[in-house]
Amino acid sequence: MAHYRRVQTEAQFRKCDSCGETLFVNELDKAFSVCKICGHHFQLCAWRRIEISLDPNSFQEINGNLESLDPLEFKGKRSYLERIKEAQRKTGLKEAVVCGIGTIGGGKVVLAVMDFQFIGGSMGSVVGEKITRAIEHSTANALPVIIFCCSGGARMDEGILSLMQMAKTSAALYYHDQAGLLCITVLTHPTLAGVSASYAFLGDIIIAEPKAMIGFTGARVIEQTIKKKLPEGFQESEFQLRHGQIDMVVERKNMHEMLHKLLDFAAGGGAARSPVAAGERAAAVAKSKPKVKKRSKKI
Repeated sequence: MAHYRRVQTEAQFRKCDSCGETLFVNELDKAFSVCKICGHHFQLCAWRRIEISLDPNSFQEINGNLESLDPLEFKGKRSYLERIKEAQRKTGLKEAVVCGIGTIGGGKVVLAVMDFQFIGGSMGSVVGEKITRAIEHSTANALPVIIFCCSGGARMDEGILSLMQMAKTSAALYYHDQAGLLCITVLTHPTLAGVSASYAFLGDIIIAEPKAMIGFTGARVIEQTIKKKLPEGFQESEFQLRHGQIDMVVERKNMHEMLHKLLDFAAGGGAARSPVAAGERAAAVAKSKPKVKKRSKKI
C-alpha cells in the first residue's frame, strides 16, 4: 500500500486584505504584519503591539484583573456576559485594552493598547476605567503616556455607562496635561466613534498608521446625512494628515524609533516637560483635583 506524505498548509498562508497577495504567515510576522507588496498594515493583537513597541522584556501590566459585569442585564441574541466570555476565550484577554508600564529607548512610559479582536475593541466601562487608571498612574508618577487606539467605538451593551467613559478618560488627560506631561496617541485601523471623539484626539502628538480608517461614523452614514458625495480617502490617515487633523503618518516598522525620538525630544525640550518640573506640577495638580471616593476594583 502506497504511503502519501500529507502537506500541511493550514494557517501557513494569509491573503492580503488590500491587494489579494498570498503571504507566508512567518514572513508576515517578521515584517510586523505588513504586506510586502502593497504595504497594507494588518491589525495586531495587543500583546504583539506591546512586543514591537517597547524595549524587550520591559513591560509590566497594571490593572490586568478588571473584568466587565452586566449592569444593564443586556439581552440580545446572546447575553452580554456570554459575548464577554467568548471574547476572553478567543483572545486570551480579560478586556479590550492592555495597560502597563515599560520602557522605550530606556525611558519609562505608561502604555495602553487596544485590541480590536475583543468585541471590536469597543470601549465599555472597564476599558474606560483601565485607560483612566493608566493615565492617572502616569500623572502621579510624572511619566508620559502612549495610547494605541483601535476601536469601533463605545460598547452599547452598556448603554450610557459606555458613553460616560468618554468624559472620564478626557478628564484624566486634562489633569495629565496640566501636570506638563506628554501624551502620544497612535491611531490604528480603525479608530472610530466614541474613542475618536475622546482620548484618541487629545494627545499632544497624534500619530496614525498608513491607510488607517479614522473618523466618528461610517462614510455611508455621513453621505446619507449631508446628501453629498465624500472625497476619495475621506477617512484615511493620509487625508487626515493633509487636512491638519493628525501630526504624522508612521509606518509600523518605524514606530518604535519614532516614539523613542519623540520621548527623547520631549524629555529635553525645556522646563515645561522636564522630569523635575513635571513632578512638581503633577503634585500641584493632584492637590487641586476634587476629592472623590476611591473607585472599587469591581466595575
